Amino acid sequence: MKYDAWILSNVWPFNTSAYAEAVEVWHEYRIPIIISTFTILMIVRTVLHTRLPREKLSITPPPASPTLAAEKKIAPVGTGNKKPISEKVTEKVPRRIVGGVKKRNSSQDDVVTGDEKIQVLVFFSSLTTTTEKTAKVFTEGLAQKLKSVNKASRFIEPEILDLSYIDYDEYFINPPKSDSNVQYFYLLLVPTYNIDTVLDNFLEHLQETHNDFRIDTAPLSPLLGYSVFGFGDREGWPTEADGFCSQATDIDKWMAKLTARKRAFPLGMGDPKTDATERLKEWKDGVEDILEHIAETGGLGEGVVGSGDAVESDVEDVDEDDDGEVLFAEQKVAQKKTKSSKKDDMNDMEDLGKTLNKIAAEAEESGEIEIDFTNFSKKAKKPTAAPVIKEMVPKDSPTFNSLTKQGYSIVGSHSGVKICRWTKSALRGRGSCYKYSFYGIASHQCMETTPSLSCSNKCVFCWRHGTNPVGTTWRWVVDPPEMIFDGVKAGHYKKIKMLRGVPGVRSERFAEAMRIRHCALSLVGEPIFYPHINEFLSMLHAERISSFLVCNAQHPDQLATLKHVTQLYVSIDASNRESLRKIDRPLHRDFWERFNACLDILKKRRFEQRTVFRLTLVKGFNIDDEVEGYAALVEQGLPCFVEIKGVTYCGTSSSASAGLTMQNVPFYSEIQEFVLALTAALQKRGLGYGIAAEHAHSCCVLIASDRFKNERGKWCTRIDYQRFFELLEGGGEFRPEDYMGEETPDWAQWGNGGFDPRDERVYRKGKNKVPLAVKAEEEEGGE
Repeated sequence: MKYDAWILSNVWPFNTSAYAEAVEVWHEYRIPIIISTFTILMIVRTVLHTRLPREKLSITPPPASPTLAAEKKIAPVGTGNKKPISEKVTEKVPRRIVGGVKKRNSSQDDVVTGDEKIQVLVFFSSLTTTTEKTAKVFTEGLAQKLKSVNKASRFIEPEILDLSYIDYDEYFINPPKSDSNVQYFYLLLVPTYNIDTVLDNFLEHLQETHNDFRIDTAPLSPLLGYSVFGFGDREGWPTEADGFCSQATDIDKWMAKLTARKRAFPLGMGDPKTDATERLKEWKDGVEDILEHIAETGGLGEGVVGSGDAVESDVEDVDEDDDGEVLFAEQKVAQKKTKSSKKDDMNDMEDLGKTLNKIAAEAEESGEIEIDFTNFSKKAKKPTAAPVIKEMVPKDSPTFNSLTKQGYSIVGSHSGVKICRWTKSALRGRGSCYKYSFYGIASHQCMETTPSLSCSNKCVFCWRHGTNPVGTTWRWVVDPPEMIFDGVKAGHYKKIKMLRGVPGVRSERFAEAMRIRHCALSLVGEPIFYPHINEFLSMLHAERISSFLVCNAQHPDQLATLKHVTQLYVSIDASNRESLRKIDRPLHRDFWERFNACLDILKKRRFEQRTVFRLTLVKGFNIDDEVEGYAALVEQGLPCFVEIKGVTYCGTSSSASAGLTMQNVPFYSEIQEFVLALTAALQKRGLGYGIAAEHAHSCCVLIASDRFKNERGKWCTRIDYQRFFELLEGGGEFRPEDYMGEETPDWAQWGNGGFDPRDERVYRKGKNKVPLAVKAEEEEGGE
């Protein structure tokens, strides 16, 4: 303040009082004034900056590519280019590449419209003209057949092409583009050679095309479909695993990858010395059916043979990636090419056996060890180690993880046990399955297991969604029956104990459940496939556990050697060859012959043990117009019982490519109509069958032979289990009638629903909890 006063008195020449007031105002409001001023300046600067146009920092264009400059007749910068900058020159710029592969939806698959033509291309390879002659005859027959089918006008004359003379790039990188109005269907007929031929180059081309990062992994997906037939020599390569038709197998695999799994018909294989003519005819008939289907519908179809999906899950692969088929890590095994040690032996498939025998004879004379005919090379090599037999379901495999997530306990490497939902229901007093109504099996005392998780079918209604392994022959480690028996019992009891705290479990039934009385060998897979099935059955019977074994009628040799079981089931899922092929999707090529052989075996053994035909009805597959066919099969096998059951819907079966929906599940009224029609057909043939029992809750009905009526004419479908074990332990011969049990209860007979009145029927979704018998009485009273 003293300094201010000195200023006012000595320096400031004006009115001191006014200045003093100004200073006081400044001292009091200086901070708001500074802030306001700064804010205003920033606002003004921002407004001016946005309104003024920006100027380019440089008017010099970027250096032009010398190549582009030459094409456009423009001198590059720095070479005397004096054109004005304002002149605009349009230059090509590199196309932006977006990563990733565009996935095709099923709705985007190529289909044939009304205006498009279908061209069948038949490719072949041959050294001694054997395959060439066969391919020409095949193509001529195919051409004649296509002229007589529906929509024949859509087909162009089939063309035959030799793989030795064509340019692979024109056909196997992209389909031919000669006419946009034509869609192509590939057929390949190839033999398997034991020398270097054009097929080695062809296979290398297919593999490189699939793995080339510059090309789509499935460049042949616009094709309508493809199929491969291979010729081979079983004298040298008796099985597919040993190399029989190995090159055809490889071509089929790589074509599946390149076409996005458009395998129209399964790989065909035949030996020219034995069955090639018959196998080729079967393959040709299947291909013709598919072509006719394409012409009528525009596509391969879904859920049936010809959908392009896997034939079986144990197709061996050569690398880690697969083409979307059901392949598991433990099943991806490297295949080795089959080549001879002598190049000058230019043999077609009809001479392969002689060559192999010659090589084997030379090795034997020289004292060398046995030659592995699956691994030919320039020089015969001695095997360094014995082949490793793999496990069916290793602990670190996706198959193991998938099955355990579904509630299975895996025992050893190929067996499993699981708690049935009816076991849980019986423990809570909510009813047992149809086996209790028909045969007196208490579900809470029943163990559901299998000694083989592998199956030889890929049924469209399989509950396991195709997650279990499949195969036609046993090629895995074999676990001892003692280990399996102890393991499945321990796994079952462990799961029963886990239900101890479930609300509603009855204590007396829980105590009863800790004593296994019955074993249903029907969990998954093919129990009869297990090499030691008879030893396993003996262990069950030694502890007085009844055995109910279900097989799929594809293993007649094992069925013929099967010893006594309490009750033997055979799945009869269709009445004719074509229907069985579509619904069971069997892996065996002679599936129909195997099927009929099993029925003949059952007919011979019908007086040794109780035999049952199990019919699983799937609407749209095996119900319509098949009653007479089923009656003929019953007449052929003459089983003791026929079970008719509606398929159980278990969610979308996308893994098995079945495509089942709730529309495929028949109503119980439809099952009843079918049963009445089948019974009438059987009686018309004089076979002596009648409707004995039903279980409406399972959508299941039992037709029985008149052999199982007592002297009073009453049905006796139940089993005297104690008597069965006494007869079995006696060692003598006995008949199914010898251990026929008591009369079938009234509540289980036809027309009464089949629900045990001691249990409580629980209706879901808010429905009343009313026993079927009570409900039926109420309905009758209302009428």
